[in-house]
Amino acid sequence: MRFSPEPLNLSDNIFIILRDLIHERTGLFYTSSKQNMLADKLSNRVFENGLDSFLDYYYLLKYDPKADEEWQQVINSLSVPETYFWREYDQIKVLTEVLIPQYLEQFYSLSYPCQPLRIWSAACSTGEEPLTIVIALNEAGWFERVPIEIWASDASSKAIDKAKMGLYRQYSFRSFPEALKRKYFTAEADGWRVSPQIHRRVHWSVNNLLKESEIQYLAQAHFVFCRNVFIYFSDTSIRQTVNYFYERMFKPSYLFLSASESLLKLKTNFELEDIEGAFIYVKH
Repeated sequence: MRFSPEPLNLSDNIFIILRDLIHERTGLFYTSSKQNMLADKLSNRVFENGLDSFLDYYYLLKYDPKADEEWQQVINSLSVPETYFWREYDQIKVLTEVLIPQYLEQFYSLSYPCQPLRIWSAACSTGEEPLTIVIALNEAGWFERVPIEIWASDASSKAIDKAKMGLYRQYSFRSFPEALKRKYFTAEADGWRVSPQIHRRVHWSVNNLLKESEIQYLAQAHFVFCRNVFIYFSDTSIRQTVNYFYERMFKPSYLFLSASESLLKLKTNFELEDIEGAFIYVKH
């Protein structure tokens, strides 16, 4: 194993085949303008495997028996852990104040046993999004009134490991109400620890959105948050993922994307609706 302070040279031809292989396995797509970025992110993986070139690394990823293990390292290297509490809170507010009451009124009856409401944060990064959802639901008193399951997954094992720790630095709280921070977090030497009562509400797992076998259970949900991940996907990968969501999600159900993402040009079966000022994709 050896390390280099400088990224390896990634030629145009090798970039194309490596990029396409990464796209096939992860959904992430790197345009030609991001060739140097890809080289920078993966150079250490090449060196840590004792290799001398990206071509050797390509062959490792495609043919080597230990490729599956290395793919997890690739995803960890390429993931962008940019998230924070209360991000795009308008959608979560609509979830707690409009959609859950509406859903319960239409489909739940005290006369019949009911399955828990399932909420899936499908690209949760280091956990701020699902924890925001749990805090919002707790503030609204929903956990005392109805069974709710919160599932959170990410393709990056490194991100999920951090989410499982439940320890966050000040940067994650830049949009978070101070009163809620004092209520649900405890200051420690290295940051702020989320309350165990909140943290244990979330079921954490490492799952690749492009592997249907890994998400088939998770996608059976009433509410799916998949925000700020499709900005890194190709249209083909987005369509494949969204179509699978639609196939597996309950009926009716709701898909939440970020404000910078849109499915309109992809012509999926979801219908885009403006619900109390928040744009949400609906499966009727």
